Amino acid sequence: MLKDKLFLKGLMLDAIGMLTIGIPVIGPFLDILWAPFAARKMREMYPGKNGKLASIIVFIEEILPFTDIIPTFTLMYVYTFVFKKEPRKQVRTIEVESW
Repeated sequence: MLKDKLFLKGLMLDAIGMLTIGIPVIGPFLDILWAPFAARKMREMYPGKNGKLASIIVFIEEILPFTDIIPTFTLMYVYTFVFKKEPRKQVRTIEVESW
């Protein structure tokens, strides 16, 4: 359930970030306001070292012109839940002798 909410919230935040492309003249100025907000949301959604790094990346992506098309939140979701492999725990068997 949490994964679904993160995915939908990420899609919504990516869509909002992309909307500024369609607003002539003031769109780039809106990115100045949106970039810190998006970075904070990324850090809240993905805590830890990866979330901090992703928040820096989303800030840079949103503040730079013509990069709004990159779906940073969706890419972070895919990295976190699809590509990132959790180390598998090895099962150890213990032999017990019976009398």
